Amino acid sequence: MGQVLKDTVARQRILLRGLLSSPMERLAYQCRDVWPNRVELEQQLIEGLHTLPTCKFLFVLDGKAQQITDNICLTGPVPDYFGRDRSGRPYLRESLAGETFALSDAYLSRNTRRPTLTAIQQITNEHGNQLGFLGADFDLRELPLTREVYKQPDQWMQMKGDPAIRGGLFNQQRVESPMDKRIDEVFDLLLNLIDEHGVFHGKLHFSSSRATLWFIDDPLRYRILDIEDLTDPGIVLTYPNHAYPEDAEIPLNEIKAVFQTFRNLRFMDETIYLRAGSLNIYNGMVGLNFSCDGSHYMPWGQLLDKNLDFWLGTGNL
Repeated sequence: MGQVLKDTVARQRILLRGLLSSPMERLAYQCRDVWPNRVELEQQLIEGLHTLPTCKFLFVLDGKAQQITDNICLTGPVPDYFGRDRSGRPYLRESLAGETFALSDAYLSRNTRRPTLTAIQQITNEHGNQLGFLGADFDLRELPLTREVYKQPDQWMQMKGDPAIRGGLFNQQRVESPMDKRIDEVFDLLLNLIDEHGVFHGKLHFSSSRATLWFIDDPLRYRILDIEDLTDPGIVLTYPNHAYPEDAEIPLNEIKAVFQTFRNLRFMDETIYLRAGSLNIYNGMVGLNFSCDGSHYMPWGQLLDKNLDFWLGTGNL
């Protein structure tokens, strides 16, 4: 997980902690007053669920993390949980180490196989001595957070591919594909589809002579075009007109330069060459996949700033 995504998750956890800690603490006091009577503890949990409306299950553990109630959900007790040893569960690590309130990392529930987190509140007697723990399980999809869509940072990302492909790199060389032979025609037609027919994201697979395209008017489905489609100007008749969007990140007049760079990278070397290239006009990001199976994702401007010496490893960054 990248640092920006980690920071986003951390902010959500801070919100959750503030949301859950007070009602969990109040419920722990109520459990203390009836400790360790199982029937009365379970009744407190049933009543306490109304203060935690998004909670999936509540349960109580003794000081050694042995469960002394059944799991309690909105429909009542769930049998077969009493007596379980939870001491080895990762979400209890901080609580067993002395934390008053702990919020686990997200994990896949053993039973539901859903992303889940567990909150653990320490239960103490009136003298502050530990009695046990109050636990609450939450299904992440039901937590009442205002979740902004995570925005991918506009920065260069490099990812290594299959080691088996990298290991055999110098035993291979580029084989001319049908798209290689008509690459300029393909670029011209794709530029027209972007400019006048609403293509906002496209990926050209040079080695297999095909493209996958996404259209503004139907963004949830992609189209697969083969080399015959990509070299037939009549194909534009099958798509509605759509002006180039004003909020696109990359200016229309720069797209041709991006495609020219794709062309240069495709033919720069017989061993190290571009296998596939993509462009998204809304976030301005370019994706490159090379013959070594390495991938790069970068803003379009950074792509245009690099020459072939850089990609071949013979120049400076």
